[in-house]
Amino acid sequence: RFDGTWEDLGTWSSLANVMDDKSVGNVVFGGSNKNTHVLNELDIPIVCLGAKNMIVAASPEGILVSNLKASDNIKNYVSDFSGIPMFAEKAWGNYKVIDIQEHSVTRKIFLSAEHGMTYHTHQRRDEVWTIVSGSGEVVLDGETKKVAPGDVVIIHANHKHTIRAITDLEIIEIQLGDDIDSKDKQKTGQVPVFYFFKCLM
Repeated sequence: RFDGTWEDLGTWSSLANVMDDKSVGNVVFGGSNKNTHVLNELDIPIVCLGAKNMIVAASPEGILVSNLKASDNIKNYVSDFSGIPMFAEKAWGNYKVIDIQEHSVTRKIFLSAEHGMTYHTHQRRDEVWTIVSGSGEVVLDGETKKVAPGDVVIIHANHKHTIRAITDLEIIEIQLGDDIDSKDKQKTGQVPVFYFFKCLM
């Protein structure tokens, strides 16, 4: 049961009205800003100088700079945008796309400790995983291998694979292929039982 006040946060201006702080993320206010709110999900800073009645929102999906009232019309401008998701939160952690080329997509992946991806394959792409930090275990076609920083795992199309984090784990993943599509993923059933036992030891 919810006994608080209900607010419809369907627009940027309504969100700004209920924000406790004027900024979220790496934001520097300077000069005479007035009634301006900044939400920054990027790793780089936003510096805001002399802005009045503005909303600034920056994420891997794009950057919005708008007068508060005008921001309510954003749907008219972004409805036709297309492309792959640049950031996503998953049950096991999250990922952020850091580079897109004609035949490759590079993602930075974070897996929370004791979490893992589903056991799956890709039909139209290969993947290269480089372990950046943390420790985990990879299962590739039923064989388990421990991984640590500096290790590289090469996964060819149609090979069953998954990874489970023993500690918090960071990976750079490079997807390679002529037809890279986020829907190109087929779950392949249960991971070998011994994999789960080893991860919990």
